[in-house]
Amino acid sequence: MAAKISPARGHDRRRLGYLSAAAVFAIGMAGTTLPTPLYGLYRQELGFSELMVTLVFAAYAVGVIVTLLVAGNYSDEAGRRPVLLYALGLSALSAGCFLLEGGLPLLFAGRVLSGFSAGLLSGVGTVTVLELAPSERKRRAGLAATAANMGGLGCGPLLAGLLAEYAPLPLVLPFLAHLVLLSFACAIVLLLPETVEHPRRLPPLKPQGLSVPPDIRGVFVPCALAAFAGFALLGLFTSIAPSFVSETLGVTNHATAGLVVFTVFLGSTIGQVLVGRMPVGRALPLGCLVLVGGLLLVGASLWTESMPLLVAGAVCGGLGQGMAFRAGLTAVSDAAPPAHRGGTISSFFVVAYTGISLPVVGVGALTLSLGLVGAGLTFTVCATVLAAATGLYLLRHPPTAPSPSAS
Repeated sequence: MAAKISPARGHDRRRLGYLSAAAVFAIGMAGTTLPTPLYGLYRQELGFSELMVTLVFAAYAVGVIVTLLVAGNYSDEAGRRPVLLYALGLSALSAGCFLLEGGLPLLFAGRVLSGFSAGLLSGVGTVTVLELAPSERKRRAGLAATAANMGGLGCGPLLAGLLAEYAPLPLVLPFLAHLVLLSFACAIVLLLPETVEHPRRLPPLKPQGLSVPPDIRGVFVPCALAAFAGFALLGLFTSIAPSFVSETLGVTNHATAGLVVFTVFLGSTIGQVLVGRMPVGRALPLGCLVLVGGLLLVGASLWTESMPLLVAGAVCGGLGQGMAFRAGLTAVSDAAPPAHRGGTISSFFVVAYTGISLPVVGVGALTLSLGLVGAGLTFTVCATVLAAATGLYLLRHPPTAPSPSAS
């Protein structure tokens, strides 16, 4: 006779399920930032400019945006487990491109594939964690998904920096280590229960495009601008900051560069956790103003060439980015009509990931004429003005959902 699982035992398995899904989410996201502290080594080996570093980095954002537009809701039909495996497979292919690295084409290919992976994971990873959690643990599951997303992004450069500094083969071992972690993640996915009833095998892709209902644009635009400014800061740290640490501050330790990048994602995680404890209408402008404080500290660190100020700016800026991002996403989700919620949220993410790419490419271009410090100061001034103006606007016009009659 088949053994029955007691309710308590089944509850434990479900709890382990959402924690295991969070671990898979974190491992996948770590691969997207793994090359961050290694760009200096690639520059030495291949001899390209800071502008090319930002273009290689921006290729990742292009991959994310394309995936969000083309396959943002693919797991709703194909099932969570297959899409998780697709995302992990794309991450493995990205690692393979870096391992076979023989020039810029493979670096670009690796970053685009990494963007495809992150575009799938950002949606399916979050949904899988939430769906596998028992009803009484939904809040904890939301925090687990947030920590897995931003924590994974932060752990990527930390892992790569430690291995590049204290282990042999600095351009090989980080990606081999990630491939090992990906194999464990795939094994976990195969053990997770499928939460989509009757998933279809290889359903056709249905490009979504951008969709924001006219009556919620008053909420969407300032929230999206706040996300744009916050993600621009993340882009700066994950592309240019390691070069500033090594070339301007003279700190050539790759682990230190990875740790600096880790701090901005740690701050973002803490900021997103704090938002759950305050009203969105207060958290959103406050997050923008905290982001302004972080940007000012980053600008001061560039001006004075100070490592402590850079770390303080990373923590403060990450804190503000996390608060503004989660509060903005919540406000947009609450304001959007149910029939248009998926497309509206995808549009929000597209604006955010545009912020992680275009401003950073601009900084890379400015380094050719202004140098690293001058380009960084120009970036901080522009981002500070945008974040401050958005925060002040939101203080005077808190985001509110339209009335049912208006929608």
